[in-house]
Amino acid sequence: MTYRIIGAAMRVHNQLGPGLKEAIYQRALSSVMLEEGLSFEEEKPVEIVIDDVPVGLLYLDHLVEDAVVVEEKALSHLLTAEEVAQVITYLTATGAKVGLLLNFGRRKLEYKRILPPRKLGEWQERIGRYVWVPQGE
Repeated sequence: MTYRIIGAAMRVHNQLGPGLKEAIYQRALSSVMLEEGLSFEEEKPVEIVIDDVPVGLLYLDHLVEDAVVVEEKALSHLLTAEEVAQVITYLTATGAKVGLLLNFGRRKLEYKRILPPRKLGEWQERIGRYVWVPQGE
């Protein structure tokens, strides 16, 4: 399935090239994945609960076939450990078995397949930068 998603992303990148906003690539990828017969949820909210207390939401760019977390970027620089960590956080929070990190912002599409960590450790303490919390809470 990851090959099909990467193929769809390559199609988008070949048609649009670098230099656009992330949201444009996200919508274009949705369109191509629909054409390819892939089912997905876009901007999928994932509630984060610690000790039975909801603490915020993560928003996945795409969750494909209820199995693959896909995070899109439009960065002019190479992907860093920070972007990889974001996907690992999403994998850990969702229990998904694989993630794809796609960067449409360079001359050539950059992509990484990411697996969840073997040891979860204290991931909940490190997710703060990715969690959306309503104002006033």
